[in-house]
Amino acid sequence: MIRNLGYACINMHLQKSKITTNRGMKRATFLAKGLPYASELALKNVIDLEKVIIWNEENDIKFFRISSDIFPWCSEYEFTQLPDYHKIKEVMERIAYYVRLHKHRLSAHPGPFNLLASPNEAVVKKTLIELENHSKVFDLLELEESVYNKINIHIGATYNNKELAANTWVKNVRRLSDTCLSRLTVENDDKASMWSVKELYEMVHSQCSVPIVFDYHHHSFCTGGLSEFEALQTATKTWPYDIIPVVHYSEGKSVHLNDSTIRPQAHSELINGPIKTYGINVDVMIECKGKEQGLLNFRKSILLKD
Repeated sequence: MIRNLGYACINMHLQKSKITTNRGMKRATFLAKGLPYASELALKNVIDLEKVIIWNEENDIKFFRISSDIFPWCSEYEFTQLPDYHKIKEVMERIAYYVRLHKHRLSAHPGPFNLLASPNEAVVKKTLIELENHSKVFDLLELEESVYNKINIHIGATYNNKELAANTWVKNVRRLSDTCLSRLTVENDDKASMWSVKELYEMVHSQCSVPIVFDYHHHSFCTGGLSEFEALQTATKTWPYDIIPVVHYSEGKSVHLNDSTIRPQAHSELINGPIKTYGINVDVMIECKGKEQGLLNFRKSILLKD
């Protein structure tokens, strides 16, 4: 059973009015303009985050993935060093109150360069900083220290030895703060050579109890020998009993456009469904390219069918 439908990071409707939460800059610009400009952009981003969440509430959307780019080049400084930190904190506190009042669920999905299984210590250290910064953003938003407000990543690679990669990932996960680790989830991949739900369950979750986010579209390319129902059930049972699991849903662009030249993993603009939950309660993050328009279109189609 679907409890909530959500969308990720960008509101296409509001973006037409230049309302966005991912203003950033090139490294050369950061080096030239420094903290004052980073602070200016971050303040604009959080002000617009508030607008997005209010729009979501007005449109009965209670589930949203925030951008990983709210604080430009945040690995280079502490948030408290930003000249506008107190203004930023004030806005984030307003958002926190609004989110609690209207019972919204927020999550994040740091990018593919976050590689805790890497044999390169420099890469691992950057990943640890990135994940901790996401957790600090969640702290500013006064979000729960649990996977209800998840920070979701992939293993990222196999490094030609899955057992070693899994063990390295687990070892490095334990270097995270308790607060960050309490929010961490891991997701199955969209290539047969990568990480299936079955492998994540047997090689990763069994060692560190990090919950698994089930991605329907990814599973179609990397089943691990499990049916969709079996994989969904395996993933969702890794979540704490009192927290509704999150799943990701998208559909293939090549199928929607009937064009076999398009990479099969590419996401379509909209979704048609159905989203089969097999009687399991879940919150569904829709990952189509149409963002909130895909969600609204799908929700409308469900109502029309009813």
